[in-house]
Amino acid sequence: MKLAVFDFDSTLMDGETIDFLAKPLGLESKVAKITEKAMAGELDFFDALQERVALLRGLDVNIVDEICQNLPLMEGAFDTISGLKAKGYRVICFSGGFRNATSPASKILGIDADFSNILHQKDGILTGLVGGDMMWGSSKGDMLTRLQSLLNISPDETMVVGDGANDLSMFAHASIRVAFCAKEVLKAEASHIIDKKDLREILKIVD
Repeated sequence: MKLAVFDFDSTLMDGETIDFLAKPLGLESKVAKITEKAMAGELDFFDALQERVALLRGLDVNIVDEICQNLPLMEGAFDTISGLKAKGYRVICFSGGFRNATSPASKILGIDADFSNILHQKDGILTGLVGGDMMWGSSKGDMLTRLQSLLNISPDETMVVGDGANDLSMFAHASIRVAFCAKEVLKAEASHIIDKKDLREILKIVD
């Protein structure tokens, strides 16, 4: 194995970034309900992302960054990433969330690169618009195949880890497919299922 790709929200991080961002606006419950349906595969990911980000309109970017830099990392995240890198893995983060969160977390964890979306802002205030690498349900699979081609790494040399329906597309291109505390729709396509909230369980798979 040469490449390990992790989802961010509810995988590397304990929770959903957009739910944390909705809290100062008093919209946490409303956003969380949409997130839950999207992760279960009950809503189109692109539509759900746009709907949720629109609710963040008016939020100060300084508040966004403060929240994102203090998100709780998943139990065992540090040990797992360092353990994989010690085995020679390239470790990448794919997220349908936002670079405000994935970039600082990736730097802390020692992850090689992160691919996520960008919250549009004007004059330091969110406009309710979003763009980026991971907007669609198919985005992670598309990015994974491009990375494999670039790095000359095959699906047989690839491990992916995620929890929700938008991780399905990358599951199609990896021999080790870990459903981590995941929705049933993802467990059905997994080669390994971890229901314990501790990423170090992954190290037992690759030993």
